[in-house]
Amino acid sequence: MKASSLSEIKKELQELEPKVLAELCLHLAKYKKDNKEFLSYLLFESHNKQGFIAGIKSEIDAQFSEITQVNLYLVKKSLRKILRITNKYIKYMACKQTEVELLLYFCNKLKQSGIPVHKSNVLTNLYNTQVKKINTAISKLHEDLQYDFKNEVELL
Repeated sequence: MKASSLSEIKKELQELEPKVLAELCLHLAKYKKDNKEFLSYLLFESHNKQGFIAGIKSEIDAQFSEITQVNLYLVKKSLRKILRITNKYIKYMACKQTEVELLLYFCNKLKQSGIPVHKSNVLTNLYNTQVKKINTAISKLHEDLQYDFKNEVELL
């Protein structure tokens, strides 16, 4: 089955009645957990972005507190999980400023956690990749925000 283009889907959705549209959204939400989470964000959280960001940061804090530094393999796996969740929320919000803010928070938490990042090439690459993503996102922001965020990146 060939997927329709986004413009075709948009035209078709505009022609549907609100009741049918609601049924399609519910069916889509039942299909995959990510769809349900994204729909929940759009309906309940998108109007309060600062509160949502604070919730993400507290979730990152909770995840970092669960990391035990006994086994480096488990540390790597846990960090990837935290980053995967963070990137999912960044994708939901679709805002470069939020992306920079959350990735900076992740990198700062990683530095504060005491995890020996430089003992593992994988962790070093993970950290450096996040710094590159931060710099790329900063370059797409307004000049005033760029200056503020560049100062924070230099502290990393």
